[in-house]
Amino acid sequence: MKVLLLAGGLGTRLSEETDLKPKPMVEIGGKPILWHIMKMYSQHGYNEFVVLLGYKGYYVKEYFANYFLHQSDVTIDLSTNEMKIQKNTSEPWTVTLLDTGVNSMTGGRVKRAQEIIGNEPFMLTYGDGVSDVNITELVDFHKSHGKAITMTSVQPDGRFGAIEIEGNRITNFLEKPKGDGSWINGGFFVCEPSVFDYIKEGDSTVFEQAPLQNLAKDGELFSYKHNGFWKCMDTLKDKNELDAMLQSNKAKWKSW
Repeated sequence: MKVLLLAGGLGTRLSEETDLKPKPMVEIGGKPILWHIMKMYSQHGYNEFVVLLGYKGYYVKEYFANYFLHQSDVTIDLSTNEMKIQKNTSEPWTVTLLDTGVNSMTGGRVKRAQEIIGNEPFMLTYGDGVSDVNITELVDFHKSHGKAITMTSVQPDGRFGAIEIEGNRITNFLEKPKGDGSWINGGFFVCEPSVFDYIKEGDSTVFEQAPLQNLAKDGELFSYKHNGFWKCMDTLKDKNELDAMLQSNKAKWKSW
């Protein structure tokens, strides 16, 4: 099963980094967040990726074009310009880099991958969020209900800390408790090829609007509720928090 990765957005709320590179290439612990997401899938045996490019897509192409060299020990004979690989630590990935237009919306980007996917189920997620969601269990859940699409639903941490009050006395501080009980779209979709039929308006289609709404109306959209770790990298603060998790060995998404 191929994994589609949305990697074409502008990432304007992370402009400190995205003026120079696309958001999925912003590094967490020295590796792009896109790489971390791919490692998550790879740990469950999914190694075929289709990266849906847009803004500064050439940056992603250059990264993967040189990946083998960067992951290998090499001996270079300068007199003949010959290179011998001594040791390679590259992942067993097949990566298709698909230009989907700078101004395309999420649905338009997904639609452009239809020919590559063909008539097979596929997975889809955003190139800026990590989680400890169990991909194997997610796929099994999708197969169990037999509908067109499964969306992973999450309850993100609240934006602010909270306090517990008894009478007028503060008894406890709570750091970023879960939100108000609402579930939101956490990405990590599993899709049947029939999902492409719901994307009808070309590059201007926002996947999270008409396509998902119509799938829900038709009873074809199921939720996989994930109660574990999930975090989207929207701001520089989010990036710094993810970096700190890695540095303190508390990166819950890291299973390798």
